[in-house]
Amino acid sequence: MSEPVSFRFDGVPMTAPRGSTVATGLITNGVSAFRTTRADDRPRGIFCGIGWCFDCLVDVDEETSVRACITPLAAGADVRRSGSVGGRRAR
Repeated sequence: MSEPVSFRFDGVPMTAPRGSTVATGLITNGVSAFRTTRADDRPRGIFCGIGWCFDCLVDVDEETSVRACITPLAAGADVRRSGSVGGRRAR
């Protein structure tokens, strides 16, 4: 079995199985809300899992509004709740 991938989410160190998407890495670590909605500040996470609905947007390194469900998780990635959508940051 290969070594897990280390990454950070909102500054918290995490690990996930190598080959995971960003969403899988977050869910593996118990994170299910990645952003909040604009209209009513409700938490959102993965919904469709195929990149169609855009509910799972996060910021990864220097990229904003990345679809977590289809983005491969790279070792050392700095993943953050998306600052480009929603009101306050998801809890």
